[in-house]
Amino acid sequence: MNAEVKEVKKVIPIMPVAPEPELVSLYAAHEKIYPRSVKGVFSNWRWIMVWVTQIVFYGLPWIEWGQRQAVLFDLGVRRFYIFGLVLYPQDFIYLTGMLIIAALSLFLFTAVAGRLWCGYACPQTVYTEMFLWVEQLVEGDRSARMRRDAGPMSAQKIGRKTGKHLIWLLIGLWTGFTFVGYFTPIQTMVSQVSTLNFGPWETFWVLFYGFATYGNAGFMREQVCKHMCPYARFQSVMFDNDTLIVTYDTERGEPRGGRSKKADPTKLSLGACVDCNLCVQVCPTGIDIRNGLQYECIGCGACADVCDTVMDKVGYPRGLIKYSTENAMTNKWTQKQTLRHVFRPRILVYTGILMVIVIAIMVSLATRTPFKVDVVRDRGVMARVVDAGKTENVYRLQVMNATETDQRYRFSVSGLPGLVLTSEDLVSVKSTEARTVPMRIQLPFEGAPAGSHQIQIIIESLDSPGKLVEKTTFLVPKQ
Repeated sequence: MNAEVKEVKKVIPIMPVAPEPELVSLYAAHEKIYPRSVKGVFSNWRWIMVWVTQIVFYGLPWIEWGQRQAVLFDLGVRRFYIFGLVLYPQDFIYLTGMLIIAALSLFLFTAVAGRLWCGYACPQTVYTEMFLWVEQLVEGDRSARMRRDAGPMSAQKIGRKTGKHLIWLLIGLWTGFTFVGYFTPIQTMVSQVSTLNFGPWETFWVLFYGFATYGNAGFMREQVCKHMCPYARFQSVMFDNDTLIVTYDTERGEPRGGRSKKADPTKLSLGACVDCNLCVQVCPTGIDIRNGLQYECIGCGACADVCDTVMDKVGYPRGLIKYSTENAMTNKWTQKQTLRHVFRPRILVYTGILMVIVIAIMVSLATRTPFKVDVVRDRGVMARVVDAGKTENVYRLQVMNATETDQRYRFSVSGLPGLVLTSEDLVSVKSTEARTVPMRIQLPFEGAPAGSHQIQIIIESLDSPGKLVEKTTFLVPKQ
């Protein structure tokens, strides 16, 4: 019997497919901030600091002191001129002291009033303020700049953008030129530029510093403060509840909401904040101060200025946003009570340490000997017996004249009976120069036992007050 062969069809089951997970980017594109211009007390102080810092920075290299530049850090000859003060690499202790003073001053100002340095005197803030002023001058106010950037390309847009960037580049290059002028005499640099004979290192640093200024102040702006500056990260260590910071009065301002000028906010159950959002628009880092203290806040006070303007317009008291402390806001202290708590023991300790270091450095500078001497034993001749039965040691003295007049120095020796100086005992050194002087010292062979003996070389200035005693060793060979 023939069996019927039935064809069996394979069925592929249809299974539901799980939806693909949504890709979530952890990185967001940077949104450009368009700070709104503002006028007020704190804005005026920022511009005062802009003028003061830039007059000092751009002006110092052009001031002359005698026959030289008043402030010059001449790395080629390893001399630093600061008005009447001439420092050598051996005076590194003074540079260390100045760095310690700068660090302690930063700690003190931060503990008292937060990021005052960032908001008013930091180069990033100062040059950003200057570049923003140029941008507003060329492209218009905030709304005009936003419309132009969002609009299509046009001849007017290209022209304004080009003009703005040319001015920015000129400011950056002049800043770089001035910076290099602190290390190479700026008058020499001017003559080199006019003759197209600018040095390679000067060219590199002018361009480097100039384009760094152009990039940081023109493009990166708040990104430097938020992501590159380490100060924003460790400022919280120096803050406490009695530190003056830019603060939003939440109890007075909330709940926020819009209303007409004639409306009574108490009937509407609203606080003093009209939710105009201007405090966000004027902020150079784009934060909302109403969300509390944030590490991006540089303490510039722009939000306080614009908020006071709004309060004046609606007829409310000023101070919705102001400089205050967390304890003052919690305990509702008066301004006098707040200031009393600002000057707390921590501040007094910082101030005391800072004053001690400043006074110590000033006293050291005022009483320092205006010349330096390094004593080096002649490696070729350690000790030798010369005629007349004497032992002779040879030294080399490097005498550095730290004054700006020629000086004469007299040498003498002491420390062992019969010790005499047989080389020249009077030398002249020109102003701000160094001279190596060979020195031969002899001792009667019977005057001391063999071995190493400590002696003193006395250097006395004849033209200015000053005397140095340098200790060294005198070697007596075995008989």
